[in-house]
Amino acid sequence: MVQLKNNVCCLNPECKKPENTNGTKFCQSCGTEIVLLRKRYHPIKLLSDEGGFGRTYLAADVDKLNELCVIKQLAPKLRGTASLKKATELFEQEAKQLQELGEHDQIPRLLAYFDKNSQLYLIQQYVQGKTLDKLQKKGCWSEGEIRDFLNDILPVLEFIHEKKLIHRDIKPPNIMRREEDRKFVLIDFGASKDFAATVVNQGTQIGTFGYSPFEQLHGGEAYPASDLYSIGATCFYLLTKENLHKLFLEQGYQWADNWEQYLQQPISKELKQVLGKLLQKDIKNRYQSVEEVREDLNPSPAQSV
Repeated sequence: MVQLKNNVCCLNPECKKPENTNGTKFCQSCGTEIVLLRKRYHPIKLLSDEGGFGRTYLAADVDKLNELCVIKQLAPKLRGTASLKKATELFEQEAKQLQELGEHDQIPRLLAYFDKNSQLYLIQQYVQGKTLDKLQKKGCWSEGEIRDFLNDILPVLEFIHEKKLIHRDIKPPNIMRREEDRKFVLIDFGASKDFAATVVNQGTQIGTFGYSPFEQLHGGEAYPASDLYSIGATCFYLLTKENLHKLFLEQGYQWADNWEQYLQQPISKELKQVLGKLLQKDIKNRYQSVEEVREDLNPSPAQSV
């Protein structure tokens, strides 16, 4: 059983200071009545504010002995806009995809999804840990750490692709290292799509400069190979700690042609070949499946002779 902290949050998305002392009936900042969400979820701490579209809170589920969970709230200020429509679509999509994925140890479970007071809520399993961009680690990752990362995260990606889904926004802030067992957890499925929808609905730009491949940003198309490019870009960041957004704005995809020049320490020829193929601008020259990556990353004795 988790002991509740002495905080409770106001769920008014426009409140400037939503955190209050536990037991407070009305928010000290905005005056909104403080109640358990659905008479069950006790918001403890504001984790992030998505700039006018909603917020994310750490919460406790009082029906499960105060087990920690995450409340994602979609409460946009501007209604009837194209941005709102897209935000709502992505929010609903995340709930749907998490539901379809079911249970995987390295993907947060969907616990609930509902509409309350014209606001959408998604309740998700809480993962204790830090995202790759916030890990307190000095220096760049070693080859051994990159190999461990790939061997741990690639099966998660394979699981998603076998479900006919594509994540579409793999990057360091969307991968966590879980504290208890140091396994890597893939989060934020708001941009994910099924294969058929991705091919049919071309022209919708989803992704992140520096981490998303050419076909995704320029054509609105995404395939399993698109996620693999993003994994390669994430490995590049971990090896170099270079700002990929900045590199992309300065060079476009040219940085990926010369990625080796940014290495801070030598890596093996084999790993260079794997990363080089992951980072191919032309999707036809890239790995097409996780299985292909693993075969080159961990060749059998017969292959390596």
